[in-house]
Amino acid sequence: MKIVFTGDSITDCGRDRNDENSLGNGFVKILADKLRPIYPDMDIQLINKGVSGSEVSDVLARVQTDILDLKPDVAVVMIGINNALDQFRYGKELDLKQFEADYRELLERIKAAGITLICLEPFLLPAPDKVRMRPLFNKELAIIHGIAVEVADEFVAYDEMFNGLSESIRYTEYSVDGIHPTHRGSRLIADTAIKAIRKHLI
Repeated sequence: MKIVFTGDSITDCGRDRNDENSLGNGFVKILADKLRPIYPDMDIQLINKGVSGSEVSDVLARVQTDILDLKPDVAVVMIGINNALDQFRYGKELDLKQFEADYRELLERIKAAGITLICLEPFLLPAPDKVRMRPLFNKELAIIHGIAVEVADEFVAYDEMFNGLSESIRYTEYSVDGIHPTHRGSRLIADTAIKAIRKHLI
């Protein structure tokens, strides 16, 4: 059983690009450490192909080499926050129509290869310097949700989950900057993603 993860810094999380077995120090590593003991008799290979700073178009450009050529049984995709962030950080305007086309092509190419597709929703927590991003990010999330529910085998809605929890627990418990998860945030991502993945392990 081969599972490939792709996305941005939340997936990458400091992985060693020169070591195919390096999973970084974020949710992918936590998930691996939880998943393997559950299936001690199953040969489960986990590969982290996350690249910090990636937007949807970047993952799409790498989909052949990072996912399709590896012929995984399962692909886990978490991408999108940088598309909104880069508009505010670098003034790079987010073209929502192009974003929609790229996200759909990414998911459909994975599904067309016969790979089980798990989509993890990007999220944004209310850090003071990120609040202005919310209206644009909501438009992006609506696109992600619509396509992922249609195309993917599983969709996990983290934005609603994290923001719901943050109504009673300070958001910094899950992400100091509103984007990158703390260890507690990474554990939550891993714990919920593993439930989606386990439905498709044979």
